[in-house]
Amino acid sequence: MYTTIVSTSVLNELVSNHTPFIIDARHDLMDASAGRAAYAAGHIRGAHFLHLDEDLSGQKTGTNGRHPLPNQSVLADKLSQLGLSQNQQVIVYDANNGMMAARAWWLLRELGHEAVAVLDGGIAEWQKQGYDVSTEMPPMSMTETFLAHPPLNTSITANEILAQLDDDHYTVIDARAPERYRGDVEPIDPVGGHIPHAINAFFMNNLNDDGTFKNATLLREQWQKIIGKKPIQQIVNQCGSGVTACHNILAQHIAGLKGAALYPGSWSEWCSDTSRPVATGND
Repeated sequence: MYTTIVSTSVLNELVSNHTPFIIDARHDLMDASAGRAAYAAGHIRGAHFLHLDEDLSGQKTGTNGRHPLPNQSVLADKLSQLGLSQNQQVIVYDANNGMMAARAWWLLRELGHEAVAVLDGGIAEWQKQGYDVSTEMPPMSMTETFLAHPPLNTSITANEILAQLDDDHYTVIDARAPERYRGDVEPIDPVGGHIPHAINAFFMNNLNDDGTFKNATLLREQWQKIIGKKPIQQIVNQCGSGVTACHNILAQHIAGLKGAALYPGSWSEWCSDTSRPVATGND
């Protein structure tokens, strides 16, 4: 069972044996149609496409962030209709350095499905290694009902963070780019800045230059420097809308640091309420 990342060679072997359930999670935050178009142009054989906005997010209210968590039953039903079996190995990939795939990884774990891993390096690495892509649509072969089980994750609300904002119980880790964290620029949300006392740990720092994840030893050293002596259970990961924060959680898992929480609404939810405090710069 693979629970964090897999290499392209491992996936190719799994595909040869027709064992994995593959999810294509490609998406462009600035062009919501790009992922589906890329999937149609060529995807890993057998992969099913899931859209970040339509499948991997729930209904927006204007105050719950740009990518609120989907209803668990709705997502479980979707996966069941596509043919996912209980305990089947799931492999997720994207073309965005793992950021979208990590969101799908976290959501499968939220459904209690442990056998889910991200393709290291995504479809770019797959094609770089000479493996084929296909334009054929996989059959919807429902063989059994896929059911949600108790979550394997921990999540936390804005109110829980706010209630202990000044007592150092939680350490909030912001996965966004440094310039967005500081509030120098804000290309997506209406307000720039970050949650007071949050530490910036840009998700791209989890990766090597080729877009694959750093090895477990390097990631553990890197994250131990960020977290310090704080128990991992008191770490809260957030980003702009609960997507790249999952990338940091995945990296923490690779490093053997399991148990950190996700703040799903993240900055887009936090800044929607003007009564919540905002920090800028490196404060």
